[in-house]
Amino acid sequence: MQIDIIGVPIDLGADRRGVDMGPSAIRYAGLQKKLEDLGYTVKDEGNIEVPIAEMCTIKNPKLKYLDCIVPMSRRVSGAVSTSIQAGNFPLVIGGDHSLSIGSVRGAARNKKIGVIWFDAHADFNTDKTTPSGNIHGMSLAALTGYGDKSLVQLWDETIPVIDPNKIAIVGARDLDPGEKDNLRNANAMVLSMEQIDRFGMVAMMEKAIEHVSRDVDGIYFSFDLDALDPQFAPGVGTPVPAGITHREAHLACEMIAETGKLIGLDIVEVNPILDIQNQTAKLAVEFALSALGSRIWAGNL
Repeated sequence: MQIDIIGVPIDLGADRRGVDMGPSAIRYAGLQKKLEDLGYTVKDEGNIEVPIAEMCTIKNPKLKYLDCIVPMSRRVSGAVSTSIQAGNFPLVIGGDHSLSIGSVRGAARNKKIGVIWFDAHADFNTDKTTPSGNIHGMSLAALTGYGDKSLVQLWDETIPVIDPNKIAIVGARDLDPGEKDNLRNANAMVLSMEQIDRFGMVAMMEKAIEHVSRDVDGIYFSFDLDALDPQFAPGVGTPVPAGITHREAHLACEMIAETGKLIGLDIVEVNPILDIQNQTAKLAVEFALSALGSRIWAGNL
């Protein structure tokens, strides 16, 4: 299988600058060579064109930089769709989580897919519920048909892109009040840190995988590095304490790889400005490798 690396250097969806340098940091951490060492053919497709904030304007404070994020999302969607149609595997590196409005849509073109959303946040706000106006907090809502028409449709009438009953949010621990209402209305599966603490990562990932993998053509995995506890991943824009451990994240990725159904992967929200010696970008590479089959030991127990 060929892996297509697609960089999306966007920070328009977030308040903190710097996450646009995430793709460079992840590449610098040795992504391509380490994937090749696993036996994959790898092609780096470069970066999707993304304007900088100084080129854009905020017309609606509840939908910041909408006019620049929508064209970016269309370009990302096209790149991911092209990769999958060629029989390849798109690995999208960011950049803030608004990029997933495009990447997941591209993966879902002519397919029915399930989505595992690994994140401290549910990203299920709309312009009616958002306290910040940051679109990286609206990505999953838009993909499931909630929110502003421009984000929900992009350029076509496919609504929703993803069935809300085919998503599983893992690691959530920072949800806004209106966002909670949206999640309840959508009947979305939210596996919070409380549930992971209570029942363990294995049980929660088994539940998530079973939930999203029934009657689908594949699973898309969108991994926000702020799902981890900040002691492991300091280089993220919206850190939240009491998160997933380094080893728990590897285990989750390994279990997804074992399904054999993974068709695409986002690695997002790496912010080198806030990082320590590229630590978070190095973790991003590690988790991508685990999701794509890397193991400590491949023998029998």
